[in-house]
Amino acid sequence: MLKLYDTTLRDGAQAEEISFSVEDKIRIAHCLDDIGMHYIEGGWPGSNPRDIEFFKAMRSRKLKNAKLAAFGSTRRSGVKAKDDANIKALLSSGAPCVTLVGKTWKLHVEKALRVPLKENLEMIFDSIKFLKPKVDKVFFDAEHFFDGFKDDPEYSMKTLGAAIDAGADCVVLCDTNGGSLPSDVGGMTGRVRMRTPAAIGIHAHNDSDMAVANTVAAVQEGAFMVQGTMNGFGERCGNANLCSIIPALKLKMKIDCITDERLRKLREASRFVYELANVRQFKRQPYVGDSAFAHKGGIHVSAVLKSPQTYEHIRPELVGNHQRVLVSDLSGRSNILYKAAEFGVDLASKDEVVQKLLHDIKALEHQGFQYEGAEASFELLVQKALKKRERYFRLLSFRVIDEKKKEDEAPFAEATIKLEVGGVVEHTAAEGDGPVNALDKALRKALERFYPSISEVKLLDFKVRVLGGVEGTAARVRVLVESGDGVERWGTVGVSENVIEASWQALADSLEYKLYKDKKALRAAKA
Repeated sequence: MLKLYDTTLRDGAQAEEISFSVEDKIRIAHCLDDIGMHYIEGGWPGSNPRDIEFFKAMRSRKLKNAKLAAFGSTRRSGVKAKDDANIKALLSSGAPCVTLVGKTWKLHVEKALRVPLKENLEMIFDSIKFLKPKVDKVFFDAEHFFDGFKDDPEYSMKTLGAAIDAGADCVVLCDTNGGSLPSDVGGMTGRVRMRTPAAIGIHAHNDSDMAVANTVAAVQEGAFMVQGTMNGFGERCGNANLCSIIPALKLKMKIDCITDERLRKLREASRFVYELANVRQFKRQPYVGDSAFAHKGGIHVSAVLKSPQTYEHIRPELVGNHQRVLVSDLSGRSNILYKAAEFGVDLASKDEVVQKLLHDIKALEHQGFQYEGAEASFELLVQKALKKRERYFRLLSFRVIDEKKKEDEAPFAEATIKLEVGGVVEHTAAEGDGPVNALDKALRKALERFYPSISEVKLLDFKVRVLGGVEGTAARVRVLVESGDGVERWGTVGVSENVIEASWQALADSLEYKLYKDKKALRAAKA
């Protein structure tokens, strides 16, 4: 059975702007275990205190499926394996598996290690031979293997031979520079497979955007172990993305590497790792991204409603994702009907409301509105077209002051707002870090007296985009706001030549949507 080896906690953590705490690493390890990884590389215990602490903490935590692996290098030149500090650190980690990286490219042996070629072979053999009786598994990461094989195939094969003779359980062919093509990786993996009966693995980097393809090519030629990271995290351009590789193996190649149930947790696990890494999810990521099964063109949507496989290469539910239909100026009737059904609104395709919505959306998007990331604003638009939109508050006026008194002092922002709620006029003011923040605070302050649940709403994201460039500072801007209440997240939009007005539209929609959905939930509970 093919084995999945995750190195998010070591190789993935080497990515720019990513830093996992010990607690983060523990939580990710359990997440990876839960989706069925066979091996989880926890780090390099000989390189930093954080990884030492992680392995120490993991001794008291039991993994249900996976085995923990510690990563390190072969012994140093002129030092016996039993006396090498790095080898000692690997054993002290308590990890049942060890992965040793060694040089297989003559260039690195001569220029980086600066040792004779024969000594490099001895370093590989001695290190693995010493570790093998003391741990469950020893894997050999053949660093720069494909570059080395192109340069001198016989020497690269000798490095693998040294590892195999010493008892390595798997020799992992590494495209460390990430510059190989699938034809190269597949061809060389096949040649290695013909020359040795040992188990072969693949470890690909993504510098040529080929890491997933190279991994698949190696598997097709008999690779037994696949190494990669969640979401493709890794140094430079990243590593082979397991979120793409796993469904490709399972669904395309029919390799039963994980169960169907665990595959359905893939999107959730991907998002979990993004959250702990504090990195925004890549929407267009294959299989697990928000846009992976999103349809915008009216012709596409019409076809998908009849048969999803017309524009979907797999059923999104298989990887825990779901189909989405976007609404824009490219929309047709099918888009409107699909979105209305999502909101529990039953519209006939020839209903006048559908035609009106299409007309309104195209006109609004011509002005700069965009509903792809603002589905809450779209739902309120549907309610308005149906003449069911309830006005929870009415703006009478607002004023925003942004004052800077001295050159070396920060500006001062204050917003005053007057609203009418159920015949009652509320007039209040608030200060903020900027004009939009002040307006947001004043709006909430005015409404919380009437609607206490408004306090649950948090502004999660705020984006401003200038539309066109001819008008300069007088150009229209689009404001997209993402809000949440701890249960659900929603997006709203506003457009105007005035950034404060555009922000008001998006903020007002955001709070109105909260009140609308609360009332909708209350009606459903009573029904």
